[in-house]
Amino acid sequence: MPDQKELLPDQEEELLSLLKARFEKYMNRHKGIEWKNVFARLQSNPDKLWSLNEMERTGGEPDVVGQDDKTGEYIFYDCAAESPAGRRSVCYDREALESRKEHKPQNNAMDMAADMGIEMLTEAQYRELQQLGNFDTKTSSWIATPAPIRKLGGALFCDRRYNTVFVYHNGVQSYYAARGFRGSLRV
Repeated sequence: MPDQKELLPDQEEELLSLLKARFEKYMNRHKGIEWKNVFARLQSNPDKLWSLNEMERTGGEPDVVGQDDKTGEYIFYDCAAESPAGRRSVCYDREALESRKEHKPQNNAMDMAADMGIEMLTEAQYRELQQLGNFDTKTSSWIATPAPIRKLGGALFCDRRYNTVFVYHNGVQSYYAARGFRGSLRV
């Protein structure tokens, strides 16, 4: 079966209904933004709907968290309380995955994000997300790592403990059952 990156009409309808319900439930995440405008943008970007569905399918619970003043794009982040369950137990990137000699994880965060058509949150985006609620109080999430750190074999991850957002480092090849990654998508 071909790698189809579009939703069937009933899948699209179900996703849009779910996104609308979440949008209305968490109005504090997107003050001043109206659903009808988000809806219109989503309908005209079916490839983005597919990516949002992948975010949802893997446990991310995507929601609108803002709008780019310059481009008008709506910004979605994974807003699940904990790091998305369908994206955990992954090392940072392909090079890290290939460097493991044994006990390899199934996948890596960077490839998964690319396959889904999303980007991993940066540290700044992760901190923005944490202003909207308490996320990753029991899990942690890989974040986009600056090239100089990655070049030295490290990667960054974040969580929230003691009502504080922490940024840590690990070797890129490491993976844990409680660590996944969060993504962003512009529509």
